[in-house]
Amino acid sequence: MKNYILLNENAIYYECGFSCDNAIFLKLGNESFFITDARYTIEAKEYAKNSIVIESSDFISDTQELLKKSKIKKIVFDPNDFKLAFYQKLTNNLKINFVPKENFSKLKRIIKSDEEIKLLKKAAKIGKEGFKELAKYIRKNGFEENENFLHFKAIEKMSNTGNYDLSFDPIVAINENAAKPHALPTKKKLKLNDLLLVDAGVKYKRYCSDRTCTSHVDFEKFSFKREQKFKNKKHQKIYDLVYKAQLTAINKAKVGMKASVIDKIARDVIEKAGYGKYFVHSTGHGVGLDIHEFPNINSKSDVIIENNMVFTVEPGIYLPNEFGVRIEDTIVMKNDKAIIL
Repeated sequence: MKNYILLNENAIYYECGFSCDNAIFLKLGNESFFITDARYTIEAKEYAKNSIVIESSDFISDTQELLKKSKIKKIVFDPNDFKLAFYQKLTNNLKINFVPKENFSKLKRIIKSDEEIKLLKKAAKIGKEGFKELAKYIRKNGFEENENFLHFKAIEKMSNTGNYDLSFDPIVAINENAAKPHALPTKKKLKLNDLLLVDAGVKYKRYCSDRTCTSHVDFEKFSFKREQKFKNKKHQKIYDLVYKAQLTAINKAKVGMKASVIDKIARDVIEKAGYGKYFVHSTGHGVGLDIHEFPNINSKSDVIIENNMVFTVEPGIYLPNEFGVRIEDTIVMKNDKAIIL
């Protein structure tokens, strides 16, 4: 692909090592252009690799000028990233064919380089430390705190008091609130023998981590470790089932397999136990510069799994008005098998 235009921040960052919230990136043959406004030009000139930085107060006319000068016949764009008004103004009076290719940047990023995997591994390590610090806080001070406050504490501990950006807004859910896969925090208070679900991640050099832990609330031994002993027998039964589904999918995931097969492996374990209808989302998603990338690990995905793909494995069972369990790790395919980051 010789000629393309990008607006998405992470797509631009992937091309040149810098991006900001107001930029256009043009790849025209062998030349790259980074068009931005006066707020960002100093940093862009310092960090945008192999790109000609253009300071602009009128992005559309400056982009049109470059396109006209280049004499190209067609240019690829991702329709997901373009607002209709912007697209109409940009293409107005241009004799260039704009070729829509959905997600072409994400598809480019589906196989991670070894360097990217190092960054993702570091993000996962920092994320794990954040979970440990949150567990320590809950052991000491979590009793009778509500979800809203624990959500605030999750932000504080995961970010290492603001040293790291978060991959997404954490999910902190107690008992029946955990039955909502993307629960919003409430005033519900944490009590002994509750079930607590936390889904959180951090960014390291822009690369994301993503992990979900479901735990039994015991203020002496509380942890986010995978081995959990619940007082409530039903909590334990569902937890063990979800954990079995997750481990089975991770252990059986192989290079050359379709992504849909990994989804089926996890789903089969849950369906055989009679809880299939309570597993309401896909088994996983790719992780990288974006928290949701390719490959999608779902029942419809024909993507063939390859080495250096990075994705989550996160089965869950959600029993409305009772509780929910999700167990999630981010894995990398290495030497034909899945390794937890």
